[in-house]
Amino acid sequence: MISKSSEPSSIPPSQEEVSSLLDGIFNSKTSQASLDASYALTSLLASSVGFRGLQGYKVLEEIKKSAADKKSGIRRESAMNALGALFEKFPEKQPVTEIIFLVQDGGMLPLALDALADKGAIVRESAKYAVDALFALLRPEALVVGLLPVLVEYLSRKSGKWQGTVGALELLGRMADKAKVGMGSKEEEKNKEVLRESMGKRLEGLIPVVEGGMHDLKTEVSKQAVKTMTSLTTLLSNDDVAPRIPLLIEAMKNPSPATLQRAIHALSQTTFVAIVTSPVLALLTPLLERSLNTPSTPQEVLRQTVIVVENLTKLVHDPMEARTFLPKLKPGVKGVQDRASLPEVRELASRALKVIDKAMGGDNGNTSNGIIAETTLEEVLTILEKESKSHGGLAGEPGDETVWSITKGYVCGMVREAVNLRELQRIEGCAAPYLIDILKNHDAAVAVAKSLEKHFVHECHRKYGQPIKEDDGEVEIVNAEFSLGYGGMLLLSHTNLRLLKGHRYGLCGRNGAGKSTLMRSIAEGKLEGFPSKDELKTCFVEHNQGEDADLSIIEFVAKDPELAATGRERISEVLSEVGFTAGPGGRQQQRVGSLSGGWKMKLALARAMLMRADVLLLDEPTNHLDVANVKWLQDYLKNHTEITSLIVSHDSAFLDEVCTDIYHYENKKLVCYKGNLAEFVKQRPEAKSYYTLSSSNTQFKFPPPGILTGVKSLTRSIIRMTNVTYTYPGASKPSIYNVSCSLSLSSRTAILGGNGAGKSTLIKLLTGELIPQEGKVEKHPNLRIGYIKQHALEHVEMHMEKTPNQYLQWRYANGDDREVLMKQTRILTPEDKAQMEKYVDLGDGKGGRRIENLMGRQKWKKSFQYEVKWVGLLPKHNSQISRETLLNLGFSKLVQEFDDHESSREGLGFRELSPKVISKHFEDVGLDPEIANHNEISGLSGGQKVKVVLAGAMWNNPHLLVLDEPTNFLDRDSLGGLAVAIRDYKGGVVMISHNEEFTGALCPEQWHVADGRVTHKGHLAVIPDRFEDSRPGSSVASSVVSSATASAVNSGEEDTGDMKFKTKKKKKLTRNQLKEREVRRKLRHIEWLNSEKGTPRPPDTDDEA
Repeated sequence: MISKSSEPSSIPPSQEEVSSLLDGIFNSKTSQASLDASYALTSLLASSVGFRGLQGYKVLEEIKKSAADKKSGIRRESAMNALGALFEKFPEKQPVTEIIFLVQDGGMLPLALDALADKGAIVRESAKYAVDALFALLRPEALVVGLLPVLVEYLSRKSGKWQGTVGALELLGRMADKAKVGMGSKEEEKNKEVLRESMGKRLEGLIPVVEGGMHDLKTEVSKQAVKTMTSLTTLLSNDDVAPRIPLLIEAMKNPSPATLQRAIHALSQTTFVAIVTSPVLALLTPLLERSLNTPSTPQEVLRQTVIVVENLTKLVHDPMEARTFLPKLKPGVKGVQDRASLPEVRELASRALKVIDKAMGGDNGNTSNGIIAETTLEEVLTILEKESKSHGGLAGEPGDETVWSITKGYVCGMVREAVNLRELQRIEGCAAPYLIDILKNHDAAVAVAKSLEKHFVHECHRKYGQPIKEDDGEVEIVNAEFSLGYGGMLLLSHTNLRLLKGHRYGLCGRNGAGKSTLMRSIAEGKLEGFPSKDELKTCFVEHNQGEDADLSIIEFVAKDPELAATGRERISEVLSEVGFTAGPGGRQQQRVGSLSGGWKMKLALARAMLMRADVLLLDEPTNHLDVANVKWLQDYLKNHTEITSLIVSHDSAFLDEVCTDIYHYENKKLVCYKGNLAEFVKQRPEAKSYYTLSSSNTQFKFPPPGILTGVKSLTRSIIRMTNVTYTYPGASKPSIYNVSCSLSLSSRTAILGGNGAGKSTLIKLLTGELIPQEGKVEKHPNLRIGYIKQHALEHVEMHMEKTPNQYLQWRYANGDDREVLMKQTRILTPEDKAQMEKYVDLGDGKGGRRIENLMGRQKWKKSFQYEVKWVGLLPKHNSQISRETLLNLGFSKLVQEFDDHESSREGLGFRELSPKVISKHFEDVGLDPEIANHNEISGLSGGQKVKVVLAGAMWNNPHLLVLDEPTNFLDRDSLGGLAVAIRDYKGGVVMISHNEEFTGALCPEQWHVADGRVTHKGHLAVIPDRFEDSRPGSSVASSVVSSATASAVNSGEEDTGDMKFKTKKKKKLTRNQLKEREVRRKLRHIEWLNSEKGTPRPPDTDDEA
């Protein structure tokens, strides 16, 4: 007996009516007639008995029989027409029928997929119509809960035609494409988001199925599988991994060691900004697992793999997602820890293993570890059955129990999706339409659906807390949730950034924490959740010294595309406000390349003012600025209350003055503290290092400078300038005028002055970067100078593709410092080359000869004499010529080059250029050896690059350390470590710095530069209380500084005459003494041979006892 539908006016059709329509469907002579009969049958059933008629009149059974009729193509086509009509029209009127079509008795979709392989084109076309009709009607939750399992089961079958497999893969790809972000209505985009999230969670099961198709022997299947995999990867919604997707798919398609290694290397170089979600893990886990478990994987690839595993584990937004994948990776990481040949790789694996264990909540992952579990199908089913019974239960028609058994699982699956995605407003739409035709009445279905929603809203609030309501009366302009990584390093993990209009936020954290990376991500529009530039205008003010040096300042600003609409008058006006005077002879007409660091920073600030930004991103804004300009910047920020600022600075006084809030990096989170830096330190006393120069967290250790021949006093001049004048090309007046000064091993000298006063020029003249037009610069022939430029990154900007370790090996590979050879005082000019071609007559009767090069050097009287090799003559004709003679003949650069080589050779005499020794050297200047050995310089933060430059300068044990703005880019801990290292250093130090705290703690001697002239002030008292480890009232704990009672500057007795150094006359040893010395040396050599590998060889000296 066929019962009527829930509509009271409906009358069940007779068996004859239905049979007649079925006969019309399967026996019609034309396709259109068959299709018309299919629509008629669908309309008849939907308006009367509804879904119950499909079983009662055995409609689906007849369709299955006809679809399997191998003798009649017409009947097979008609079956697909009927199926298409049912799929197209029935679920619209009674959504419960989609459950019957997809789930009951294996569902009807496999019939249509099998028909795609039919030999008749018309049958294949009808089957395609049926598949498309069903796909178009399903809501996102139904696609995932109903259609997706059917497709996965179909693709997993061992038997079947390849055309059906292609159809199923194509349908899977269409599902992923349907989830792509677009420009649709709000409702359409929400549906896409739900489908994207739900499919993404199931990628773990989908990827192996599709990957299997990529290796199918049938070309059509493998091609479609690649297309489908490409579509599935769009579910990742991760802009960081997106550029690597072609490489990852290639590694799946051609699983060779070479493609796998390329993929792993690409992942290790990925800059992570977006959160890593379950889809990303589903895509990457099989590749990482293969890399870990392949015995032939190289150690370097294992190292990269382990690092990627560790970072991915930390970056996953939901720990429950991580625990789905980590059990697959853990055995491989454990194997690397136990069996890797390199200790470094084993150590990294051990570290990754700890992170994995922590994420899994213990050794077996059984403990909850505070993780909020997802809602299960059983929980939803319990509530659904309870509420259904309380609202009257089923309609009670024959067959309803069978349909209810599949309906409740289907509905619960969709409700669970909505709950776990926390899209609770979708629960009613997932339940009510499917319950209306099977429960007592319409009202009961709606009431059950509302009860489900109410229950899970309450559960959500219980688990996650009530929604936060901000009621502080201030305007919120940013509220972003994100994670951040860079160069293979995790920086921030699922943290929140909330900005209020007019507030000034200080970003505080150690070097490499990710402060500049965060601001750069905001400026480039890459930060997840941050408003776009259309909604919120941001301007990044950073230390970019690569401007077009030939343009005038006003032309440079007007050239900016973002300021195209701004008139030159307005540009000139703003430039004048910040100190760039207008007019033909004003600063606005100067070349950009001629500006000092301070003026370049003011130029960047002027550009920000012209852009009228809502948010100013200031990266070390006080670097290079003198006191007056810092005060101007403070006033500007405080007076413009409509601008929100995000500031990275290591200047504690500046942050104290301008900040209203502090964001602090804590355990890869951003934590906001109200108030300025002083208030922050009150809440976090361990942050006292922002006010004192402490080396407790970062310790620097500089190598001893070594002996300078003939220099017995720490106050003896080792480098001297006499009446030096220098004018830059095109400048109207000299930058340095008639300057005389000198330095010694005890020097602790600060060079002070305003922006553009000539401080850096003075340093460059001292170190040989520039050649004076008047006066002379003299130095000890064996003097080694460690020099860090004002724009310190210039040292490494040509080596961004190298690791710090490789950079140091390149720089000192030939026994001397390659960067010294690039100085202007070392490069041969055309005049120097012409001088080398001249013939020299020494008056020894051998006539004129040309010098080829210098072969050696030895002490002679109070100076040196050099062994000269002549062009075209054998070595036996070499001559010994004094230093003074060579200088007088015009061969100063040749002499200087040989002196540099000899001084480097002495400095590097005990430095082994091996990776282990280099790693220790980088560790001594505060750079993690792991970063130094494996991270490219391009991926390092500004502070880490400065440490690389510092390590390069200190490698050859310099006697004099020259620092131009050393405090730029270094965080407070590194600044403290550097200050303590300078305090304890046994060589001379001269520095330029606007950081009065730094210079006041270290430098008793000051050179004030103004208008190109230098005024000496010394001997000043240093301020030891600025060191955290100093005792109250104590002097600086440095034997070098405290011994400098008279420095080279104010000690007149040693400043006169040329720089000649007396040498101690050797005492000739007796025969017995020589024998005893030889015995001692042999014993020492044998002891060294038996010592641990890597022990430096002890020197044989002439002054042994």
